[in-house]
Amino acid sequence: MREITDALVLLLAGGIGSRLNILVGHRAKPAVPFGGLYRIIDFALSNVMNSGLTRVGVLTQYKPLSLMRHIGTGEAWDFTGRTRGVKILPPRTGEKDSDWYRGTADAIRQNIDFIQANPSEEVVLLSGDHIYQMDFDAMLEYHRHKKADVTIGMMVVPKSEIHQFGAGIVDAENRIIDWEEKPKVPRTNLASMGIYVFNTDYLLRTLARDKQEIDFGMHIIPRGIEEDRVFAYPFYGYWRDVGTIQSYWQTNMDVIRPDSGITPEAWGIRPNTEADGRPMDRAPARFVSGCTVHSSMVSAGSIIKGTVINSVLSPGVEVCKGAVVRDSVLFEDCVVEDGAVVDLSICDKRVRIGAGAVVGQGGDLKHANHDFPKHLYTGITLIGKKAQLPAGMIIGRNCIVRSEYTGEDIMTLADGESL
Repeated sequence: MREITDALVLLLAGGIGSRLNILVGHRAKPAVPFGGLYRIIDFALSNVMNSGLTRVGVLTQYKPLSLMRHIGTGEAWDFTGRTRGVKILPPRTGEKDSDWYRGTADAIRQNIDFIQANPSEEVVLLSGDHIYQMDFDAMLEYHRHKKADVTIGMMVVPKSEIHQFGAGIVDAENRIIDWEEKPKVPRTNLASMGIYVFNTDYLLRTLARDKQEIDFGMHIIPRGIEEDRVFAYPFYGYWRDVGTIQSYWQTNMDVIRPDSGITPEAWGIRPNTEADGRPMDRAPARFVSGCTVHSSMVSAGSIIKGTVINSVLSPGVEVCKGAVVRDSVLFEDCVVEDGAVVDLSICDKRVRIGAGAVVGQGGDLKHANHDFPKHLYTGITLIGKKAQLPAGMIIGRNCIVRSEYTGEDIMTLADGESL
């Protein structure tokens, strides 16, 4: 019988990602555009591809259609062929439509048949909403060397941020001896990256043992630490959870900052350029005489007649004469008309900013959004997909304009207000 060496990958991509607000109003969090050319999930899929792993199950749940269209057959990441492939795994609803995945372990438990149909010695569990580069083959070798039942990718983070993560306390051999899930008073700065390697037999036994254990961080891992061999795999590279507007904006800015440590092209991150049928066919970006561009990423199909500073522009963005885009992220096919200003903002696809309009006016960044004070509080303004802002409209800081807004009755939006 052939020795099984190719680990099976299960990629969790079903989270709502509600802290990204209107950016996930029409799509799953892993399908949110990132860095001009990519979707967030491209990083996990490309890491799998570059690690030589060939069999992937993608667990979806919340608004999965754009994600499913993006992944397609998996050809963009070489997941097509007789012995390779990517399969979308939607929730197995029970008697009630609300019987969705109740937690990470429950999601895997509902797909045990997929694990059994794809024999492997190990299962690699990943999240589809992180920006990083990692060699999973090296992690698998480490896991085998340690004779571990479970290996968890972990990295040092500031203690002020550890409350967002599972945290592990390790001994001299990197064996995890204690665990804290999102601790309010941390005893360690070693955080889980949401990347796991399980021995397949161990995983199946564990999931069958107690079906009330629905989450890895809350239930499976703490018990495993007490009874079995659970190790930390130390990671020292660039890794970001882009689950908030602030971290999403900052990570986009890191793409254009030379010393940030993130270099998607050098990492071998692949987008699916044919998913929407347009980027592949776009002409090179055009920079009209008299324009100004500093420290920015400008993607194919864009036309720049005005000024772009410290910004990330996806394919097909037009910045017209006299317009200024500064410290902002613009998705595909946005248009900034003559004399308009976009400052410290994120604009979803096909937004049009009317002539002379200002998005992100004023220097006071302290007034949090009235409706979502925990989402927008650092000055960033969000403009929803296909919103059409009339000429001369003035929008302040920490504001939200809903998708497909076309009104002209309100011409001023004060700091923290929403439409």
